[in-house]
Amino acid sequence: MCVPMGTALTTDKSKVRSAWIFGVSKFVCWYWRCWTIPSISPLVPMLILCSPLTFCVASHPMPSTVFHTSSDLPTPSLKTTQPHAHPQIAILIIVSLVLLLALLFAMGFLFRFLRLRKLRRGKPTSTVLPDQEKGKDSGVEGEEFVRKFRWEEIKDVTQNFSRVVGQGGFSNVYLANLSGSSQGAVKVQVGSDRLNQVFKQELDILLRLRNDNIVKLLGYCDDLEEGAMVFEYVPNGNLQEKLHEMERGVLPWKTRTAIAFQLAQAIEYLHEKCTLQIVHGDIKASNILLDEHFNCKLCDFGSAKMGFSSTVIPPSCSRTKQVMIGSPGYTDPHYLRTGFASKKNDVYSLGVIILELVTGMEAFCPERGQLLTSIVAPNLRDIAECGAEEKVAELVDPRLAGEFDLEEARAMLSIAALCLHQSPTVRPSASQIMQTIKDKITSIDFLFSPGKGCHE
Repeated sequence: MCVPMGTALTTDKSKVRSAWIFGVSKFVCWYWRCWTIPSISPLVPMLILCSPLTFCVASHPMPSTVFHTSSDLPTPSLKTTQPHAHPQIAILIIVSLVLLLALLFAMGFLFRFLRLRKLRRGKPTSTVLPDQEKGKDSGVEGEEFVRKFRWEEIKDVTQNFSRVVGQGGFSNVYLANLSGSSQGAVKVQVGSDRLNQVFKQELDILLRLRNDNIVKLLGYCDDLEEGAMVFEYVPNGNLQEKLHEMERGVLPWKTRTAIAFQLAQAIEYLHEKCTLQIVHGDIKASNILLDEHFNCKLCDFGSAKMGFSSTVIPPSCSRTKQVMIGSPGYTDPHYLRTGFASKKNDVYSLGVIILELVTGMEAFCPERGQLLTSIVAPNLRDIAECGAEEKVAELVDPRLAGEFDLEEARAMLSIAALCLHQSPTVRPSASQIMQTIKDKITSIDFLFSPGKGCHE
């Protein structure tokens, strides 16, 4: 019996084709795993050269026994059969491999490029955040842009840090001449890795904020270890200076009630109107800036906590000492006892500020070592219980010389008493405080007129 040579070749081709398809699919899976592991990807070209697939040439040995008639010519010995019997198939396989490898390399590089681009877009220090582009929760119209400065530009606008306009524990604030005739304030923070982390945290929070009663961030620089933030310039100093330094003059009653309302407005924005709720953590008179019309501008978010991650381990449950936020006289005693930060910590600090505005006394007197809350506590209880007019008059700042409304002073002291309650759950929210001030204190009506401002 004779087997035709054409049938044998057809069988060889089908087997080569099956082997090629199986080999290519196996190679594609192996190559994709290599690209998902960065440490292996540089070895891919070397592995390809050594891969068995590159030696898969389309030939299959002829059957060991071939029957033929006596009239056939003598068949050459099997030892002389060439391994590459079909050069056309071999060329096709090689060309296909080259094209496949080129495609896989292109896919690999595209995958890496898209992944790096996604990571860069996810950085928190982007120039403009989505909420700012859409104007969500901003309280301002139009788009707001935060510019990223180079360090050389920071040196240039501050004239090589020539004029200091403010100082903090770990930062200095310098006057800056920005474009045109506008001025700004540049806060430069220099310090350890922990302070750099605080800087990045504060920057991340400030990039999300847009409110008339919060100091506006205009730009920042994070090129070097020294971080810098550029703010709007607020020319009238801070509440600590205006309220407690004798040579500054006396703030009128109308201005004091307006500042209390605007501060409550800023706290309400942080607590209830931001996408991620924010606890300021260090509300005090020196962190309340006043513009040329004596409008309130809350600043310094270095102690702020964002979202529900603000809860910390209570000191009694921790082996290491916890770093407490806040300042003497303003810090919530409940927070000092438990270590749990919440929005009611800011409400307590607001109550202290209201007491300062009414009495004209400082939150903490280093000379006497007394807290304002301890000094006025008995009178506050009497006012809450019987509303004694003489107690109210005793607590009001004598420098006002009677230029105030007694019922408004009583309302302000009642609000302060609620804010300072020992139990945080009893304390009102910032929006409730705002509503009470609107209802009971008519001195702030001018704030809702077109030309609003806390003019002296």
